[in-house]
Amino acid sequence: MFEKLKKRWNIQSNFQVVIILVVFAITGSATVYAKKAVFDFIQITSETALWMKIPIYIIVILAVYNFLLLVVGFLFGQFRFFWEFEKKFFSRFLFKRRQTLVKKVNN
Repeated sequence: MFEKLKKRWNIQSNFQVVIILVVFAITGSATVYAKKAVFDFIQITSETALWMKIPIYIIVILAVYNFLLLVVGFLFGQFRFFWEFEKKFFSRFLFKRRQTLVKKVNN
């Protein structure tokens, strides 16, 4: 498993794989706590309509997770890896969106 991840992520050491996996785990857990704090701050409760909660949830999770990924990655000395990871993630996201728009225009 480590060899597959090392090849995919273009890294050399098993230790770096472990650090990266730890950063992902910490970031995921921290995002849950941060989401709760953000929802409390903007007063989103269980009584809030679902049609409002879902888009806000997606936006908050996406923003908080990606920000925390860079911060935690920096703290663990892996900022460069996670910066490249973020750029790749958003370029794929934006490319698919553009590709869908081009298909709609061409049809």
